[in-house]
Amino acid sequence: MDCGHFYFIKDQYFLDFPDKFLMGGTNRPLFYAFKELRTGIFWMIPFTSQVEKFRRIYQHKIQRYGKCDTIEFGEVLGYEKAFLIQNMCPVTPKYIEKEYIEKRTGDPVRIDGVLESRILAKANRVLALQRNGKKIIFPDVLKIEKALLAQS
Repeated sequence: MDCGHFYFIKDQYFLDFPDKFLMGGTNRPLFYAFKELRTGIFWMIPFTSQVEKFRRIYQHKIQRYGKCDTIEFGEVLGYEKAFLIQNMCPVTPKYIEKEYIEKRTGDPVRIDGVLESRILAKANRVLALQRNGKKIIFPDVLKIEKALLAQS
């Protein structure tokens, strides 16, 4: 797996870790943000075309807190998307179905490096806050991470 690429997660993941806040599945790719070297866990971020809905949420958070690290916006295959860091999830290679490939070119789907850097910075901040007891990520990612590590 390559950081900054998009992957589909196997349906088995959602069966093994039922959580109503998990987004994805074999019909919906997720963005692979980073791998934690300490644990070997991959952190995936879902994205959506419901940009206006999440722009309103983003603006509300900006007005309320002065910033928003849980949502980022950018283009995927020429269309604006909302990256939902608030719904990111841990995954191991066992649960990766396949890479998201652009049909027209046969190349892996990518985003530009500036957007990737913004997403990575936000994802790292949000995960650090989650680890320090702040409930920012909607799925119970620390519980899922613990179960994934127990499988190893």
